[in-house]
Amino acid sequence: MEGTVGYRVLQSLAGSGGLPTNETTFAKILQKQGYSTGLIGKWHQGMNCEYRNDYCHHPLNHGFDYFYGVPFSLMNDCEISHPSELNLPLQKKLWLYTQIITLALLTCVAAKLTRLVSLSWKAIFCLALFDCLFFISWYSRFGFLRHWECIIMRNYDIIEQPMKVERTASLMLKEAISYIKRKKQGPFLLLVSFLHVHTPLVTTEKFIGKSNHGLYGDNVEEMDWMVGKILDTLDKENLRNSTLTYFTSDHGGHLEAQEGNIQRGGWNGIYKGGKAMGGWEGGIRVPGLFRWTGVLPEGKEIAVPTSLMDIFSTVVHLAGETVPQDRVIDGRNLMPLLQGLVQHSEHEFMFHYCGIYLHSVRWYEKESGNVWKAHYMSPIFQPERSGACYAVKYCPCSGEGVTHHDPPLLFHLSKDPSEAKPLSADSESQFYTILERINKAVEEHRKTLTPVPPQLSFYNIVWKPWLQPCCGSFPFCYCDKEKNNT
Repeated sequence: MEGTVGYRVLQSLAGSGGLPTNETTFAKILQKQGYSTGLIGKWHQGMNCEYRNDYCHHPLNHGFDYFYGVPFSLMNDCEISHPSELNLPLQKKLWLYTQIITLALLTCVAAKLTRLVSLSWKAIFCLALFDCLFFISWYSRFGFLRHWECIIMRNYDIIEQPMKVERTASLMLKEAISYIKRKKQGPFLLLVSFLHVHTPLVTTEKFIGKSNHGLYGDNVEEMDWMVGKILDTLDKENLRNSTLTYFTSDHGGHLEAQEGNIQRGGWNGIYKGGKAMGGWEGGIRVPGLFRWTGVLPEGKEIAVPTSLMDIFSTVVHLAGETVPQDRVIDGRNLMPLLQGLVQHSEHEFMFHYCGIYLHSVRWYEKESGNVWKAHYMSPIFQPERSGACYAVKYCPCSGEGVTHHDPPLLFHLSKDPSEAKPLSADSESQFYTILERINKAVEEHRKTLTPVPPQLSFYNIVWKPWLQPCCGSFPFCYCDKEKNNT
């Protein structure tokens, strides 16, 4: 997915980028094995490629046979009372291109009228149309984003546009419970991708003020309650002993998400850094909670770093299949570790990226049991000791906003999980030996990488009106088919 021009997520539902159709998801593999496969919640992996409703990136084209949720992402713009969360660099670039094309258009018109150059009115019209497209793309991000991007779909149908954020949680929960009840007779995979705990932290009224940690805490409380309802359903349907449930997060707290002096993005405890930082523990160390009664030991804590990429290999193994052999699969089957058959995961090295840039590498030294981490690049924190980049929305991955470390910053994570004390040749006798081993692993790792088409290029993320999903007549997109379903 990752592009090379600074964009790290898809910026619009009407962009053409997304998860390529030739990728093999675990849902595709399980679907072929006879599983029912459902996705409820956020997708944010693209929608269309060449024309509206080709659905090339849609979940139903990636192995899921049922989808109910948000094909884009939850953002401040989905709730009118919050300030815009638009990508300002993209806005500025669109406005710059609009001005350049407008200037070129006026120059061509003047040249045509004064007969300085031979231009057809057809060519000038095409340029004007192009200029209009860029202007609408720039302007629409301000005026129509909520109506165009914040939608709910059931399979290929738009059922809410714009979505009513205050009732989304109850609809998602109802769908998850309904799916379990419908599919309980056969093997099923259900991926519930919560809109919690993401800004703007939409929380229903009965959970407001329930926690001691403000709106973020209230939002966590509501998500916890929803998880409980899903587990209760598995229990009531006698699926507890035959179902693996895995709860985790895709990143740590978003430290830069603030409104005034109020923290809106969570907290990472002793761990430095946060969301969108590919190297520091606060951005990548998240809990994994597993439940499978009768198969996994209860109440056991496993303090071994694993990867979210392990989900792929674990799920495929449980479905009785093997992972694809035509490419390098970084994930490992977690079942031996979870069942206590082994004491350590199969990961010796873990490579932590920020975008396309390798920021750090973790090494589990099997002989000693030590865990080391080397940082090759890291964000320039503002202020320096904060572990965050409060001057911007997210810490950058490259450019002037990062520091390159030569030699790399080295931490002994087993003794210093906060990454507070970088080692040196004076404080660690094996300093250069450790770095030499990690550098060698990086060289071997890079040989396995294969270039892919950049899905997050400017062309792929820019708004295209002919790709805009719309319920009704464009640009007046509106529908509410869930009005009586709450």
